[in-house]
Amino acid sequence: MPLPKIPTQLADKVDLTKEPKADYRQPSKKASPKKAETLAIPEVKVSQADEAITKTIVTNDRKTSHDTSPKTSTSTSKKIAKKTSTGERKLFVLDTNVLLHDPSSIFRFQEHDIFLPMVALEELDHHKKGMTEVARNARQVSRTLDDLCSEVNDLLAGIPLDRLGNKEATGQLWFQTSKLDDPLSIQLPDSKADNMILSVVQSLHNQFPARAVILVSKDINMRLKARALGLKAEDYLNDHSIEDSDLIYEGSVLLPDNFWTRHAKDMESWTQAGTTFYKIRGPLVNSFRVNEFVYFEGDNPLYAQVKEVSGKTAVLATIRDYTHPKNNVWGVSARNREQNFALNLLMNPDIDFVTLLGQAGTGKTLLALAAGLTQVLETKRFTEIIMTRVTVPVGEDIGFLPGTEEEKMQPWMGALEDNLEFLNTQARKDSSIQWERSLSKEIIQSHIKVKSMNFMRGRTFLNKFVIIDEAQNLTPKQMKTLITRAGPGTKIVCLGNIAQIDTPYLTEGSSGITYVVDRFKGWQHSGHVTLQKGERSRLADYASDAL
Repeated sequence: MPLPKIPTQLADKVDLTKEPKADYRQPSKKASPKKAETLAIPEVKVSQADEAITKTIVTNDRKTSHDTSPKTSTSTSKKIAKKTSTGERKLFVLDTNVLLHDPSSIFRFQEHDIFLPMVALEELDHHKKGMTEVARNARQVSRTLDDLCSEVNDLLAGIPLDRLGNKEATGQLWFQTSKLDDPLSIQLPDSKADNMILSVVQSLHNQFPARAVILVSKDINMRLKARALGLKAEDYLNDHSIEDSDLIYEGSVLLPDNFWTRHAKDMESWTQAGTTFYKIRGPLVNSFRVNEFVYFEGDNPLYAQVKEVSGKTAVLATIRDYTHPKNNVWGVSARNREQNFALNLLMNPDIDFVTLLGQAGTGKTLLALAAGLTQVLETKRFTEIIMTRVTVPVGEDIGFLPGTEEEKMQPWMGALEDNLEFLNTQARKDSSIQWERSLSKEIIQSHIKVKSMNFMRGRTFLNKFVIIDEAQNLTPKQMKTLITRAGPGTKIVCLGNIAQIDTPYLTEGSSGITYVVDRFKGWQHSGHVTLQKGERSRLADYASDAL
């Protein structure tokens, strides 16, 4: 393809629909002040077909251009992307909250270009102080932008987003280098940062009517204001693991009635250590995932776990029946099918990472604690239980709490004592020793450590049974920080209910637990189960459905 030619006509007569060179061009010193304030965009040769199409569009644009408001003065030009069969490059204007939510967001827009308003950089500077997650993200964004800008002589020429090795980002990054404050159709306070960003979007929209200029913001009201002003606005969805919560991997699948008819041909079976294995072939094999549970209920029920998937064959292994009282875990027996699946994962020494999703009352915390106590106090597989959770209040925050780290975490761990009281009651049903609350405190102090997430970075857990409660309030980055703390012999269990997310800007699709469920599915040392049926009480079950 021939190199683009520098236009010879005056800057205010340049055809904005034609394609630019990836560079800026300063106005001529001899140009009049009015012409010096207008964008000068280099043109690129286009095909005869494209040229014929654009002539009509340009003619119509020029006829109506005199009716529009004057363009805001600027010395910055934008790169007009080449039109292809799949469309043209879009220009995304990022709100500050997108950068604070995902520090790597500027690399998530593939071939499209990114524009950062100056007020967004100002807000980043205001948020950089402190030890919160937002402050850390602000500092990370600043460092990333500094690395991108290093050794770049002319910011007006745009910065390739793949300079740091992010090959999937083929667009360019543009900074606001001049005043962009086109008047909005509605009078809004100029001192508010959101309105200043809207003014920038309006200016870019006026300067490039042939190009899609889109505001990206996590703020719903910001998007509503933009749409009310006739500007395009979108939510940042790249951090969503799934688009619909109904598509979350459940960890179990119901086999069809004709399963054995279609998969029993050339089937092999054998028994090893009390477990029966089936090696099958058939059309459903390709959809199986390792450690996924499959079940068939009928005259000859089957409850099995996928142990291996290789090509057109899969190996199924029957699971242990924890619904039978003789197989109880710390006095707890599974009350339904999903709880049985969950206990098989929690008690399996080959599974290092377990995720349990379910509404309130399905027994997530109870099952995790029962499995942890059994493997810490009886089998001695782990040395202790470490329990943590996000300290996000449901109502108003009660302020700072006195005491040590564990004492500060105790108000957040009421569910821990409730479940421990039930577990020890079950374990001592036949004993003459009556359960006392003091014994619950003794168990917590000796075998269960309650830790704050704020001090997890840099730690390594060896031979621990780690329970992360209320994991739906974690971001994907926080989840990564916690899971990477696991050392040899450690098992991590994540519990959550995506219908009860209290963290701002997090949704069912972008929650950290949704993220890890999607990323870990199919790994041979992880498992997931979605608990369906509530077992707390008939009142709690009805409230979950009716309210």
